[in-house]
Amino acid sequence: MARPPHILIAGGGTGGHVYPAIAIADAIQAARPEARVIFAGTEDRLEARAVPEAGYALHPITVRGFQRSLSAENLAFPVKLAQGLWESWKLVGAIDPDVAVGTGGYVAGPVLFAAWMRGRPLLIQEQNAYAGVTNRLLGLVASRIHAAFPEAEDDLPSGRTTITGNPVRRSLTETSPDAARRALGLPADARVLLVFGGSLGSKALNDVLETHLPEILDAGGETDRPVHVIWQTGSRYFDDLVDRLAGTALDDHPRLQVREYIDRMDRAYAAADLALCRAGALTSSELLVTGTPSILVPSPNVVADHQTKNARSMERTGAARMLPEADLDDRFVPMVRDLLLDDATRAEMAGAARAAAQPDAAERIAADVLALANAHRPT
Repeated sequence: MARPPHILIAGGGTGGHVYPAIAIADAIQAARPEARVIFAGTEDRLEARAVPEAGYALHPITVRGFQRSLSAENLAFPVKLAQGLWESWKLVGAIDPDVAVGTGGYVAGPVLFAAWMRGRPLLIQEQNAYAGVTNRLLGLVASRIHAAFPEAEDDLPSGRTTITGNPVRRSLTETSPDAARRALGLPADARVLLVFGGSLGSKALNDVLETHLPEILDAGGETDRPVHVIWQTGSRYFDDLVDRLAGTALDDHPRLQVREYIDRMDRAYAAADLALCRAGALTSSELLVTGTPSILVPSPNVVADHQTKNARSMERTGAARMLPEADLDDRFVPMVRDLLLDDATRAEMAGAARAAAQPDAAERIAADVLALANAHRPT
């Protein structure tokens, strides 16, 4: 009797790497409940909390990224890399996986390299339009490569690369706009702008919205579908912003919701007519799957400027408009106001988003993982 599939998944550091990995794991378990899925990650990054919360075991691996600027931290890089490779070698030997899956981040490098050295097939998933260093290197030896954006094929072996989109949470597509607006206390006929910059927040987005918020709130008039704003400030900026708004005309404004964090993004996306946000890989895929028209402001502080590449890819599909951070002050109000008041254009953007979305990405990747496992696991 054949043993159940053993799958080793490595990816971490940020939600963009961790949550797609969990989505793939969930799809594997849904298809093969008896499969054994094990994660490798670091002890001090997001995966240390998110993976156990999702119900999976996490085996810690020592790893440190290489700083692209001159830094004393790079002196320890060779030592940490050697330690991580040795820990990964032992982990692969102990788990005996049939296939190793990498979703990016520094930890995926030593884990998947050790698996390859031990003769295991590799599958990698690239979330961004510009492939990261780890995935570009692993792509040289991976059996299967799944990319979210067609542009990533320029950095990955074309014969082994499939465009499947990013795995996202199924719950994002299961909330109706009417139910979402009722839950959020929003009128059914409101024009709703959703602004968010990640869990920590974005200073650039917060600053421009704080400066021009009265103009945005007045854009629809008081009777012709007035504008409501849901503003997620992020934990880094929430307290200061609330203090600055206190005592102003915006304090406790009936059409403004200021939140530190939104834990039900399914409701936020479903309720929104337009989103203003960064262009991270996972956010971009969630906007596509939920059919949310968006204005994307790429962060200029990410490696290889990959958010700009994500935003350009989204803009090419017709699902989004890109607004460079350097142009925020000049273009923010007219761009937001014009799109909020233009129902026809937003409908076209929503249709383009849904047409470009790949909501079954997790299931397709999981099927490929299990096919590799079936081909290589011992009886």
